Amino acid sequence: MAGFDSPYILLFLLIIPLIYYLQKKARTQKKNEAIKFSNLAFLKSAIGDSKKSKRDMHLFYLSLLTIGLMVIGFANPHIPLEQTKEGVNVVLVMDNSGSMQAQDYQPTRLEAAKSSAEILIKSLKSQDYAGVVVFESGATTAAYLSPDKEKVIDKLQDITAKDGATAIGDGLSLGIDMASSIPNKKKVVILLSDGVNNAGYISPGEAIQFAKANSIQVYTIGMGSTGQVLLGYDWFGNPQYAELDEATLQSIAEETGGKYFKSVDYDTLNEIYKNIGENIKRETEETNIKDWFFFAAFLTLLVQLYYRYGKGRILQ
Repeated sequence: MAGFDSPYILLFLLIIPLIYYLQKKARTQKKNEAIKFSNLAFLKSAIGDSKKSKRDMHLFYLSLLTIGLMVIGFANPHIPLEQTKEGVNVVLVMDNSGSMQAQDYQPTRLEAAKSSAEILIKSLKSQDYAGVVVFESGATTAAYLSPDKEKVIDKLQDITAKDGATAIGDGLSLGIDMASSIPNKKKVVILLSDGVNNAGYISPGEAIQFAKANSIQVYTIGMGSTGQVLLGYDWFGNPQYAELDEATLQSIAEETGGKYFKSVDYDTLNEIYKNIGENIKRETEETNIKDWFFFAAFLTLLVQLYYRYGKGRILQ
C-alpha cells in the first residue's frame, strides 16, 4: 500500500480550499462594488475582459496545484514496488551420499538432480545470487554464492557421488549459513535428499531453528521411486534398499514457510525445480516517490511562467 513518512504534513493541503474560498470571495466582492458604483470604466477594471479573466483563473488554479504537489512531496510519499535491485539468495543443498548413485534415474540420481538444478539456476534473475552445498557424512561448499550463474553451473556439474552416509542437518545448516552471507536480500534454500538423516553433528531440528532464526524459507525435495530401489548388499549378503525420510523433509519445509515436493522420476524432478524457480516470491520495498511530485510542481511553475511571459502573455 502507498504511504507517507510524514503524513501530518498533508494537513497543509487544507490551505488550498481556504485560498480558493478567499479568492472567490474577493472576486465577488470586487464585482459587487463595481456594480454599486455603476461606473462602466470601474466595472471593466473590476471584472476584466473575458480572455484575461480566464488566464487569471488558470494561473490561480496552477498555483493551487503547485502548492498541493509540493505539500504531498514534503510528506515523503512511497509505494511498494517489486524489489529489483536486491534480488534473492538461492542456495541449493544437494545430497551426494552413496544412495545418490542409484540408477532408477538415468544415468544416476545425482546426475539427474544436477541436470534439473541447472534448470532452476538458469531461471533466476540477473540480480539473484546462487550457491551450492553438498552433503553426505558431512557438508561442504561446492559453489560459493555468486551472481555468475554460469560459474555456479560449472561447479554444480563437477559434483560427484561419495560413499558416505546422510547428514541432512549439517547440509541444511551450511546452506543457511551461505544464504545469510550476503545481507539485505531475501534468502531461499532448496534441499534435496533421497535418504534418512544418519550422520553429522547437527540434527535436522537444530537446523530448522537456525533457519527460522535467520528468516530463511526452505523448500525440500524428496527423491525416490514408485518401487523399492536396490542399492547393494551388506557384508552378510542382505539387500540394501534406498530409504526416503519424507517426514523430516516435510517438517523442514512446513516449519520454515517452504514447501515439500516428492520426485519419483526424472520428469517430475525437472517440473519441481521449474515450479520452485517460478514461485520464488520477490519481496516488495517501499520506494520513495517524492521527487515525482516535486518534478510535477516544477512543471506547473514552468506553465505559469509561459502564461505570464510567453506568447500571448498577460499584460499587467
